[in-house]
Amino acid sequence: MKPDSSLHRRALLGLLLANLLWGLSFPVVKAMVHTQEQLLPGSGNWFITAMTVGPRFLLATVVLALVAGAKLRGLTRGELRQGAWLGLANALGLLLQVDGLQFTSASVSSFLTQFYAVLIPVVVALKVRRAPAPVVGACVLLVLAGVAILGRFDFHALSFGRGELSTLAGSVFFMGQIFVLADPRYAGNRALPVSAVMFATVGLLFTILALATAPAAADVLVPWTSGPWLVFTGLLTVFCTLGAFMLMIRWQPVITATEAGLIYCFEPLFASVMALFLPGLFSRWVGFDYPNETLTWQLLVGGGLITVANGLLQLKGSTGSEKEESGIKN
Repeated sequence: MKPDSSLHRRALLGLLLANLLWGLSFPVVKAMVHTQEQLLPGSGNWFITAMTVGPRFLLATVVLALVAGAKLRGLTRGELRQGAWLGLANALGLLLQVDGLQFTSASVSSFLTQFYAVLIPVVVALKVRRAPAPVVGACVLLVLAGVAILGRFDFHALSFGRGELSTLAGSVFFMGQIFVLADPRYAGNRALPVSAVMFATVGLLFTILALATAPAAADVLVPWTSGPWLVFTGLLTVFCTLGAFMLMIRWQPVITATEAGLIYCFEPLFASVMALFLPGLFSRWVGFDYPNETLTWQLLVGGGLITVANGLLQLKGSTGSEKEESGIKN
């Protein structure tokens, strides 16, 4: 059933806002990494990653339980299952993305992570046994070109080793997250309980990882003694976890998975915009070297192509091969 235009428009705006909030996470996470390196010199990448992700999702779970505890009662089996799958897909996607970043460049990681924009129409076409509409193919190519330009991706430097393969595998899990939200079996699930289960799943998995990779057990508590780390964790918890993921869970089921895959490519654009001014503010406050990025033609052209692709898809209507039901209720 195709949603009415007003609901569809609100869904697009909600997901754009989610992308904006996720864009904030990139400079904040990098600032957190600098902070943790000062607090615990020599700690490994996995521990730093776990202490960046785990606390924000655990805190989001606690906040949701305190603020909306009454609405979390009566958790259904379907809500539990959907939230757990979302959390598992998100956690594995993040783990593989971080692993890939250790063996490839940031530009390659950014480009290959967004590859689910290509994979989703292919999966949908195989499912319905019908090729995607030409406009969908054109929009996918525009988005990939935009992401490649935005990340200053060099095709000549691309080689498929562990880093690239891990990043692509992570993209598959992020795609799985999109399809879990589009699954009609979960129609009628409530956004708040699903969000709570997802947050708890991710938080628990990364807490286990933090404990397993900590140089010493007591090191897990060290970041909690740092004011800047607490502020950064608070920003990630409120805006990039509670805000962004609840918007995703509430509004993504209203649109098609193909639309979602394309609109989520706004995330690196918003991240690039945030990086123009936030790093300098964080550096002056905490006292590390994290310079602002500069406005470049890549940001303007890459962002323009991503915007044009999403606008073209909306002007031409839905894909015609994929009609997901609106499944999440307040």
